[in-house]
Amino acid sequence: MTTHFDTLETRSADERQAQQSAALLKQLATATSADGNCLDAIGVQSIADLPKLPVLRKSELVKWQSEKAPFGGINVSNVAHIFQSPGPIYEPGGISHDWWRIGRFLHAVGIGKGDIVQNCFGYHLTPAGSIFESGARAVGATVLPAGTGQTDLQVRAAKDVGSTAYAGTPDYLKVILDKADELGISLGITKAAVGGGALFPSLRQEYADRGILCLQNYATADLGNVAYESQAQEGMIIDEGVIVEIVIPGTGIPVEPGEVGEVIVTSLNSDYPLIRFATGDLSAMMAGVSPCGRTNTRIKGWMGRADQTTKIKGMFVRPEQVADLVASHADIARARVIASRADEKDMLTVQIETASGDTIGFDAAVQSTLKMKGKVELVALGALPRDGLVIEDQRSYD
Repeated sequence: MTTHFDTLETRSADERQAQQSAALLKQLATATSADGNCLDAIGVQSIADLPKLPVLRKSELVKWQSEKAPFGGINVSNVAHIFQSPGPIYEPGGISHDWWRIGRFLHAVGIGKGDIVQNCFGYHLTPAGSIFESGARAVGATVLPAGTGQTDLQVRAAKDVGSTAYAGTPDYLKVILDKADELGISLGITKAAVGGGALFPSLRQEYADRGILCLQNYATADLGNVAYESQAQEGMIIDEGVIVEIVIPGTGIPVEPGEVGEVIVTSLNSDYPLIRFATGDLSAMMAGVSPCGRTNTRIKGWMGRADQTTKIKGMFVRPEQVADLVASHADIARARVIASRADEKDMLTVQIETASGDTIGFDAAVQSTLKMKGKVELVALGALPRDGLVIEDQRSYD
């Protein structure tokens, strides 16, 4: 498309940082933690100070919501719906204009007035259907609330109403198209906005061969839109309503630019303020800006899960424990736990990035934080891969 959704997309980096910092401070002034206490935001003056605040994880939301339903005590407003996601976790939903900010993504796909969007995201308990429907309203498109299943009826409806666009998981569009081919029915879908799963290059190409532009976004039920593709198809542009950090998994410590780490998101949605919310997903920042003219930072998209919890010698080792190990000793810069097998037994190796040449003290730290003994290997500063892994399972399960 030749135009952008709004002027926020073309802000300068300085303008964006100043405006988002102001929005963040306003939000922190009223934000509470899930236990009902004021969030301690002393020392936070801008986005750059976010690492001073704790990370909020989904496991904490589950615990807090079990103690104080439905949202664990977090201040929310403008709630029109309550949704349920696996956990279970309950999320609020609003009906104000584009509450989840999906309109920006649909606009990037080229969906707008005159389009009929066949929305094949679920409407039952889960929020995805409502999320994409609100985005379609924001761009002036008409919605066919199709949901999932009943493929024959999906094809018939797409033909009868003249669906021009699809919203849903990447794979399900192919199911609909293949069924249409089987029935000898020609459909008019030329645009697809997909999410909730990986869009593999071969599948994207198959859609392109059918004359369908297919772009993907990265969103969660808690946060709404986090990042999205434009027609440039070079990385995913961070949404204007969130602040994204990439941190070492299990910690709140930012990685170096370009390194893989866990995606941490602060939502600037004042109706549901989530501060430094851990998605559990891995990604990395990209250098430069998109050729499409949108100026916000890009991420590389989904690169795996940050929750690398692994059972070794019958005990679980979690990324948070590796972070505790690093914090426990001043000479440890980074650490990587490796699970392997030898003589039909689990083996634990802990690689420690350090300037020290002596393992004395490290062995005790490993046993104290991981609750088991392991072989300690010292490596030079900068030697460990910056691939987002803090726990590597080398065991074969074939």
